[in-house]
Amino acid sequence: MQKLTCHYLAWSNLFFLMFLTSHTSTFAQGSYIPYEREYYHRIERYEILQGQNNPFFQTGFKPYRRDIVAKYLDSLVNDPVIQSSSDRFNLAYLAQDNWEFVNQETPESKNPFLKKIYRRPGDFAHYYSDDFDIHLSPVLYISGGMETDNDQNPAQLSRGIVVRGAIDKKVSFFTYMTTSEVFFPSWVKNYAAYNGAVPGEGFWKEYNADGYSYFSARGHVNFHLTKSIQAQVGHDRNFVGEGYRSFLLSDFSNPYMFVKLNTKVWKFQVTNLWTQMTADVLYNRGRPTDGRYPQKYFSMHRLGFNVGKKLNLGFFESVMTDKVNFNYFNPIVFFRWVEQQLGTPDKVMLGMDGKWNFYPGMQLYGQFALDEFVFNEFFGIDGKGSKRNKYGVQAGYKYINALEVSNLDLQLEFNSARPYTFQEKFDYQSFSNWRTPLTHPLGANFKEFLGIVRFQPIPKLNISLLGMYQLYGDDPDQNTNWGGDVLKNRLNGSPTGLFGNTTGQGVENTVVQSNLVASYMLKHNFFIDASHTFRRRTAQDLNAPENSQFLQLGIRWNFIRPDFNF
Repeated sequence: MQKLTCHYLAWSNLFFLMFLTSHTSTFAQGSYIPYEREYYHRIERYEILQGQNNPFFQTGFKPYRRDIVAKYLDSLVNDPVIQSSSDRFNLAYLAQDNWEFVNQETPESKNPFLKKIYRRPGDFAHYYSDDFDIHLSPVLYISGGMETDNDQNPAQLSRGIVVRGAIDKKVSFFTYMTTSEVFFPSWVKNYAAYNGAVPGEGFWKEYNADGYSYFSARGHVNFHLTKSIQAQVGHDRNFVGEGYRSFLLSDFSNPYMFVKLNTKVWKFQVTNLWTQMTADVLYNRGRPTDGRYPQKYFSMHRLGFNVGKKLNLGFFESVMTDKVNFNYFNPIVFFRWVEQQLGTPDKVMLGMDGKWNFYPGMQLYGQFALDEFVFNEFFGIDGKGSKRNKYGVQAGYKYINALEVSNLDLQLEFNSARPYTFQEKFDYQSFSNWRTPLTHPLGANFKEFLGIVRFQPIPKLNISLLGMYQLYGDDPDQNTNWGGDVLKNRLNGSPTGLFGNTTGQGVENTVVQSNLVASYMLKHNFFIDASHTFRRRTAQDLNAPENSQFLQLGIRWNFIRPDFNF
């Protein structure tokens, strides 16, 4: 395995050098904007208001590149969808955040500190020329709160730096580094203890008995190979789809090393992704060791295309394997065909996603992820509840400027995954990374309903309310497998036979949760946040429901606000 890993890394380095030496185009190249739901919602809501797909990029694969987003922002300057003072503020804010690429006016700071610091509202320090530009800013997050029946009040301190820039307007780069000490709310702490992993992070250390300490480092380098083909080499996360959740690839797990090709021609966009992930973690007394962890390799491609002006469809295929297989490096091959030809047990998944801007301000979207499928058992009466029919499905609706109220946005979403979806019978081939799911936080064997209300009553204030209902089946112990934990072997510990499996089987749990957040922007990317979370979990193995209320205040500076909605 070590030899194969070395071959893989050598191939990646060769890929990198080929990009660097063959790059001769003169197109401007921007780094990718880190994926944050609220930030991306500011961008995507205007496409929905227009009632048609924007012509600059497809939204089915995230993150987006700054220079391409800038072109879209410029197209909105005189568009009638920019109606209210909050809309004008959002457009100015997004343009200032990507000022080196937009054509519209982005004013400099009126009183820069020492005439050198904060010459631009969004950059602590920057240098810009045709040959080289760099933008540097601090990262800070301080929060504290109170939770009922929690001996340790949740709190977090994160600090670091973010840097982006470009060389010769051909090669761009981005890096984001922070170090954090965190005391989580009770349900997050329980999730981390069960999985041995902090959601969204990798290696961690114990901090003051109940807390976690970890260092985060994400970054990438981008190359514009031709007018239509871009490449990225990085260590980060990706997201597929239009929803709050994703069954194809989400941002819930730890960042991973990847090489990505993005090709956009006419109405088509093809994204190829090759990654190296962490298959498992070695522990010493319940804590990660400093030893080398088993690795696995994930490849995927997605073909997205616009059907007319309002509809976009995406078709997805991926393969997870515990060995490097160069057959999967082919960017246009059908993975299922390769897996069958080689006779390998690699885990292949198929899926599709789509969105339909059927009316200005309204959008329908959805996903379907297929893990395993037997036609006769899926459609036949005798095959009802087959363990071999494993899939996840999502359906959602967005309503922008709801009820003709400016900047009042609604979103409804349903998610469900059959038992044993994303599990595998071979070691290190489950749909996971660093012991957390690559898709939904619950893994499988669940149903979920989400409702989200976003309101921007004045330009600098954003209020959001998320309501969540979950029904899922849990395991009574580590040796029993009802199909929800993606880390378990799907052949071991199952109390059921091939048929008769139902979503939510096992120890039935229901969760009702609400999360109210008010966020005020004092300065560019400097926010004051206040939030309240109510959570109630009812389970068959509990004598009484678990009720929790969590109140939190925080300040953040160039930091993505943590999301505990799972």
